[in-house]
Amino acid sequence: MENPTSRWRHRLPRTRGRWAAVVAALAVLVGAGTWTATADDSAPSVHRQDQMLKMNGVSVDTSYFTSGGTGRRPAVLIGHGFGGSKNDVRAQAEKLAADGYAVMTWSARGFGRTTGEITLNAPDGEVKDVSGLIDWLAGRPEVELDAKGDPRVGVTGASYGGAVSLLAAGYDRRVDAVAPVISYWNLADALFPDGVFKKLWAGIFVSSGGGCQRFQKELCEMYERVAVSGKPDAAARALLTERSPEAVADRIDVPTLILQGQSDSLFPLGQADAMAEAVKANGAPVSVDWISGGHDGGDDEGDRVEGRVGDWFDRYLKKDKDADTGPGFRVTRTGGVDSTDGAALKRGASSETYPGLTSGGRKIPLTGARQQPGTGAGQDATTGGGGQEAPATGGGGSGRKAPDGLTQTFRNPAGAAPPSVSALPGIGGGLSQLSLLGVGLSLDFPGQYASFESAPLERSVHVTGSPTVTVDVKADHGDAVLFGKVYDVSPDGKQQVLPSQLVAPYRVTPAEQGKPVELTLPAVDHEVDAGHRLRLVLSATDLAYASPAEPATYTVTLDGALTVPTAPGVRTAAATLPWWTWGLPAAAVVIAAALLLTARRRTATPAPDPALSGVPLQITGLSKKYAKSTDRYAVRDLGFRVEKGQVLGLLGPNGAGKTTTLRMLMGLITPDAGEIRVFGHAIRPGAPVLSRVGSFVEGAGFLPHLSGRSNLELYWQATGRPAEDAHIDEALEIAGLGDALARAVRTYSQGMRQRLAIAQAMLGMPDLLILDEPTNGLDPPQIREMRDVMIRYAAGGRTVIVSSHLLSEVEQSCTHLVVMDRGQLVQAGPVAEITGSGDMLLVTTGTEVTEALVDKAAALPGIGSAVRTEDGHGLLVRLDGATAAQLVAELVRLDVPVTGVGPHRRLEDAFLTLISQGSA
Repeated sequence: MENPTSRWRHRLPRTRGRWAAVVAALAVLVGAGTWTATADDSAPSVHRQDQMLKMNGVSVDTSYFTSGGTGRRPAVLIGHGFGGSKNDVRAQAEKLAADGYAVMTWSARGFGRTTGEITLNAPDGEVKDVSGLIDWLAGRPEVELDAKGDPRVGVTGASYGGAVSLLAAGYDRRVDAVAPVISYWNLADALFPDGVFKKLWAGIFVSSGGGCQRFQKELCEMYERVAVSGKPDAAARALLTERSPEAVADRIDVPTLILQGQSDSLFPLGQADAMAEAVKANGAPVSVDWISGGHDGGDDEGDRVEGRVGDWFDRYLKKDKDADTGPGFRVTRTGGVDSTDGAALKRGASSETYPGLTSGGRKIPLTGARQQPGTGAGQDATTGGGGQEAPATGGGGSGRKAPDGLTQTFRNPAGAAPPSVSALPGIGGGLSQLSLLGVGLSLDFPGQYASFESAPLERSVHVTGSPTVTVDVKADHGDAVLFGKVYDVSPDGKQQVLPSQLVAPYRVTPAEQGKPVELTLPAVDHEVDAGHRLRLVLSATDLAYASPAEPATYTVTLDGALTVPTAPGVRTAAATLPWWTWGLPAAAVVIAAALLLTARRRTATPAPDPALSGVPLQITGLSKKYAKSTDRYAVRDLGFRVEKGQVLGLLGPNGAGKTTTLRMLMGLITPDAGEIRVFGHAIRPGAPVLSRVGSFVEGAGFLPHLSGRSNLELYWQATGRPAEDAHIDEALEIAGLGDALARAVRTYSQGMRQRLAIAQAMLGMPDLLILDEPTNGLDPPQIREMRDVMIRYAAGGRTVIVSSHLLSEVEQSCTHLVVMDRGQLVQAGPVAEITGSGDMLLVTTGTEVTEALVDKAAALPGIGSAVRTEDGHGLLVRLDGATAAQLVAELVRLDVPVTGVGPHRRLEDAFLTLISQGSA
């Protein structure tokens, strides 16, 4: 791909003036930040700062990720998908931060802990919030600037987050590169394609946002109006269009990587095509990548996608000319099954430039296909059209047609039911993946569609893009609403495959009827083998869309051949050798070398210690050095013990070694020195005693279309252990999910997902449960519920270890604490012992304390400080040499009506005191 011109290489200084940073600082009020860190033995430590930013009338929940180093670096903003939160993109943020970026994630309006109504990326709503985040980044000392107030910044995100990346590029000239993933270009075209209401996806969209009441009023009113009428009006289209990237198409002129899903009936490939054409017209570099998955599910190719986004930003943000941004166009192709693991085989195909959706058109003649008058839902479920010709009944809906078959008449049934079935929104990914493997699952009811078919193909055809066909449509009254699809039909006619389960809707108005109309069919990448036929079906109904409820008769006349795009410039990569042809020999060499190198260092696993058989955890002299370091320790000489029934809080600032300790405890990494014993057994990778340990570290990846219970049952089946050992009901009772267990996980709130993940960690009722940041991303009521879950679990004699940065929650839920700093133990013991050993006293009084009295108390001998309590009826006094008795005597001498005296130190006070002592 060509180098960017100076138009993108050096963004021009903006007219924000000298005081841009000051204005941003005043406009964006930063809440208290909380820092955490992730330790890794091979990558730089990544620090995370959570904070609420006040801007544009809302509080935006953000996380800021950086790794070590003092130099300036580009910044990346990562948006999340609709219905999610910033926590969904945490892993990607940590990877980019480790690669040398300053990364910010945030929860959009109405999601996570961010306040405000959902405005669907309105320019003065979510888009303006992104500009506020860029303002904040401009003030960070570690962020590279192109000009004062102008950080070097890229924006990426999936779906909703992808759209806001494009909108940000259009509205804020400081954005330097974008990488939208499975996103939309025009939301009106996505939800109202050709004026047909995509009712199921629209309903899922609204429900995943928390219901209509969570949206801006005009959006809610628009949705309810269209949902009732079943037909979008001009005002509805205008409202969604003005909040879509297409509204600023002429202003998006930054390097753009577009990754769009093939298994996507919500935002199909045509949306990506419109993006690419618009950005290319503005003169910016564009690359298009059709990935395997999409909103309907399937393989999202997460690692490859994130790697390509990283390379894109390396080239256009870091200005690394050696960064490989990939071809101008790439598509993932699937064919066959790997015999070793049953996974679908995937290969990439590419071309230097994006071919669009109509390149290399090949005309394939069609003739009338005969319909079978069967039951549709039975034997016809996988064959649709085909079979014997139905009798011509004069419009009764049986598929009447002229002798040549080029004119066919069919019916839209009353109530548009039963409807044809193509994609199943939100759960169709499995179906679309089956179609890629040559397995069909679709349903067309006889008498409700017209069908036209080609002769058997003499040679295979690889369809890459949108087929087109010209027809003449008539309705006996009103609009004709049709749904077009192209099937791949087997030589015997018994099996048909609908590529990616996609269908295209059309609304043909009375003014358009009786004239040739070109229909654009769904864009796909699909190979049709020689000997197969192509079958064009125009149906009156589809489950995912709203059809007219009033019955109508449609007549369709075919006017020409089916034009199929073949994209001749796209070449499929050569098939790689089966992994075992090179993998096994290579693995043998590696294993042999490892055995030789470690033979002298290996020792037998220590025998169990009977004296510790009842002790959940004992750590002795544990040490772990940073990778490639001889004298820098992540954990050093750590030792503590945990007993049954305890809820132990593991605390420490960034870099304290908490995560490294937990990873060693779970057998994920090996310590350099020391020992970990769980119930007397030494921990080694794969140690049998680890079956008694449950863990929640990064969160669980649930199947969104399955219920909570089904997800847990599948997870337990994957362990290979007996079903009766799962204790699912017991785990669920402790987690407290109630009736939500029967609902699809995609309907869960963040708190419910977190509790389901905890329940998964509890399966099998492990004696030792490890929870790393279990309250991350939860609101106060959800945090309180999580606290109750931990307490209930430990109440049965089991042990819980929880690492958290919320000190107030640790204080209320934990019985014991281990405080670490810079890899070493600072203090361990009961919470009450640690919080009650300070030198702060709370003195309560019978009357309100005056400022004059506060000053007198602070001036007493042996008193370090004195402040008035919030209610005004007490003093917080820090002793500096005086005793409590001496303090009370002096206060009585000053005529203070003392009603009580006692130690006062919160966990936060104790924690800060311990850490400050450790760093002195």
